[in-house]
Amino acid sequence: MVALQVHFLLVPSLMSIMGAAQYVVQDAALLSYIDQRFLSLERRLEKCSQDLLEYVDEFRELSKAALAHLARLSTDKAELQGEVENLLARVERAQRDIDYFGSATDSNACVEVHEDLLEQQLLEEAEEKKRLKLMLNASCDHMLAGIRSLKVVKKTGGKHGSWMKDPGKKHAKIYLLSGSVNNVVLEFANIMAFMENNQTLRARRVPLPEPWEGTGHVIYQGFLFYHRHGSLNEIVKFHLQRRSVAGQMLLPGAGRIPTYQLSPQTKIDLALDEQGLWALHAEPETGGNIVLTKINPAAMAVEHSWDTPCSSRDAEAAFMACNALHVVYNSPSGGSSRIQCVYDVLGALNAHTNPGLHFPKRHGGHSSVHYNPKERQLFAWGDGSQIIYKLHTEQKV
Repeated sequence: MVALQVHFLLVPSLMSIMGAAQYVVQDAALLSYIDQRFLSLERRLEKCSQDLLEYVDEFRELSKAALAHLARLSTDKAELQGEVENLLARVERAQRDIDYFGSATDSNACVEVHEDLLEQQLLEEAEEKKRLKLMLNASCDHMLAGIRSLKVVKKTGGKHGSWMKDPGKKHAKIYLLSGSVNNVVLEFANIMAFMENNQTLRARRVPLPEPWEGTGHVIYQGFLFYHRHGSLNEIVKFHLQRRSVAGQMLLPGAGRIPTYQLSPQTKIDLALDEQGLWALHAEPETGGNIVLTKINPAAMAVEHSWDTPCSSRDAEAAFMACNALHVVYNSPSGGSSRIQCVYDVLGALNAHTNPGLHFPKRHGGHSSVHYNPKERQLFAWGDGSQIIYKLHTEQKV
């Protein structure tokens, strides 16, 4: 009886224990399943990342191949364009040959055509000379015969700079532009105020929106014309009283090499004479010779250009006087300045070497030389000194 009671008590306990064990086994199986699923997902993600990297590598290779193909196409296009242009040139030459052989049958007609072309060319040249004379007014009847004397007015500023008067105004104001790169113009009431010891305190300061480059600027009819620093060949027209930019222009071909070998800071040199505003620069295509350009200051446009035979080699400055370019030469070590090349745009004077036009004895060089057509004097900057040269002129032959 007792054994039977014990049996009935143990059976529920064993059943309870076996049920709990069964739940533990089921939980372990579930955890194992979940772990396997996570491992499977990790493997799939790793494979996806690997595939993506392979796709990226394939896309890079495809991009390189496409770019190389486009480069080849561009080269082929250029070669094809060159062949087409060559073919067109050959066709044009053949057409000219055909026209020539066709016209050779009538020699009299050919002579008449050549005579007509020559006559037309002579008429065009005469019209061009007439237009240039009208444009330049042809009122200059004098030429530079020598430099009489010099006067050192002041010594202020560094090695490079320029100073000048405005020949287009009646006032006697003096303008000082110190340095080859600067943006402040100093304006003085007259030359006496400029010569005073505390002259910088008495000056009116005119700031520019953009700095100038070089020393080739001029002041004409109340405007400052200068080569803008940081630009290749931009000339700025600045109103000094209103302190505002009144115009700009680009000077074709300028700005690549210095105008003068001994003044490398100046790429464009502006000049004034009896006929107005000019620009001087040098070009590699001319072998470094100076190119002369007449500028319309109102329209800020080129009127005409001349390729001069005057070399920029060993040149330090130049100026215009009565339609003629005068180039100043010196030695690299600094010696006696002299005018060796003169070029008259109207042909009254042939370009020539004139070793007789020497500056008064003075050791050193010039950073800038500007002609004042109103006073017929040169305003020069030499090693920090502001100098006036008086000129001797003669009647043109």
